[in-house]
Amino acid sequence: MTYETNLAAQQRFATAVMSGDFAIFDEVVAPDAVDHDPAPVQGPGPEGYKALFAEMRTAFPDLHVEVEHLTATEDELAFAYTISGTHLGDLMGHPATGKKVSYRGMQISRFADGKLVERWGSSDQLGMLAQLGLL
Repeated sequence: MTYETNLAAQQRFATAVMSGDFAIFDEVVAPDAVDHDPAPVQGPGPEGYKALFAEMRTAFPDLHVEVEHLTATEDELAFAYTISGTHLGDLMGHPATGKKVSYRGMQISRFADGKLVERWGSSDQLGMLAQLGLL
């Protein structure tokens, strides 16, 4: 696969996250995709990403992810990002605080045949919880 194919798949993934159209994950995530740093609610493959981002978009209906830096090879993309949103719904059993958050993260994604097959990543969840007053 080419850089352009992988970038297109990652952009479709971002569209799913931002729009809430989680059926897109079936198009761009391999059924046996492995996330080496999964969230507590996240299982494997497309269904895992649906569960993760359903929780995130419930907690932060105005969820926004801004890519700050991107680099790529033929089969991998690495990027730094900032997540922002307003806590208006339940998050990990915590009711909405109404507070705004902004926190950073990084991710490396490996692709095969135009689909995400492996992911490594980290975001500042401790910073997010501190901003919400949930520590």
